[in-house]
Amino acid sequence: MTERYIGLMSGTSLDGVDGALVEFEGDRLRVVGFQSAPLPEALRAELLALNTGGADELHRAALAGNALSRAYAEVVGRLLGAARLAPPDVRAIGAHGQTVRHRPGMFDGTGYTLQLGSPALLAERTGIDVVADFRSRDVAAGGQGAPLVPAFHQAVFGRAGTAVCVLNIGGIANLSVLGADGGVLGFDCGPGNALMDLWCDRHTGRPYDADGAWAAQGQVVPELLDRLLAEPYLHAPPPKSTGRDLFHADWLQAHLQALPVPAPAPVDVQATLTEFTARACALAVDAHGQGGTELAVCGGGARNGYLMRRLAALLPAVRVYATDALGLPSQQVEAAAFAWLARRALQRLPGNLPQVTGAAGPRVLGALYPA
Repeated sequence: MTERYIGLMSGTSLDGVDGALVEFEGDRLRVVGFQSAPLPEALRAELLALNTGGADELHRAALAGNALSRAYAEVVGRLLGAARLAPPDVRAIGAHGQTVRHRPGMFDGTGYTLQLGSPALLAERTGIDVVADFRSRDVAAGGQGAPLVPAFHQAVFGRAGTAVCVLNIGGIANLSVLGADGGVLGFDCGPGNALMDLWCDRHTGRPYDADGAWAAQGQVVPELLDRLLAEPYLHAPPPKSTGRDLFHADWLQAHLQALPVPAPAPVDVQATLTEFTARACALAVDAHGQGGTELAVCGGGARNGYLMRRLAALLPAVRVYATDALGLPSQQVEAAAFAWLARRALQRLPGNLPQVTGAAGPRVLGALYPA
């Protein structure tokens, strides 16, 4: 029997909404439709602002969640239209929401993770059951709530007898290590595109450095790179997760201000930030890759040719390639993962891996909002 689910993802990069229509036959899955839409600029700016405290933020967060769910609903409508399907043809939507705070284990011993969105509004707009709030159950069980994709990576990319690493480079980069024995390790490596996008937008007006072309024109600033690589998070053992709560504009500015004058040229800072992301990811593979000789890359970073070349140079014994070569295009992986997680939730099967997140045990993730 074929089941259809839709997965929706708007990641830390804030570059837009990705939606995947996924068909399942037993445990086999196939992406049969994909749509992507940019976030309206005003919504993108508000979601970015809500990563830090500000005036009237509860009111603003509620309205931003509504606006995001309307954007989600538009992508769902496009997926249904392209596939000539009606809402009853889809079992459920897995909607990640937009992470604006991620502080697991902090403050009171439990902490929290917060993804904005209005799943009730999304169910109302689409007429399809919605599964949302995937991360908080893992946090309640003492876990990091992230990353959640390693279990999906194992289901889709795992190969018995071969160790494979899967690197998702979104705003934050996370690594899944799929062991030859079937074991799985995963954690957030550090920044992915977030700092590069921030700097590119500030100095060029473009939301990202297409293909890494701007960074490729610059020279790495050794003093700055050394400071960035000294960040304690990079050297902490897993399980661990991070986000814009750590790698944000003020964090970068503090490192820039500590440099001797004159200040480096913006293009050289961009080159350094790209090298920082590449080295943080390479450090993670070197330390925890279990001797794997393959690194499959997904997320927006897979389309940054300069970043991919730097990863290959830093990992000479590892074949670095985009997940497209494995049959699942790099831009579709995360959205498909949340379709998979929604299905797991409705089957009442665990979606987390305790050895990845540090949770007390396997947990069913997500809350259901019936249409």
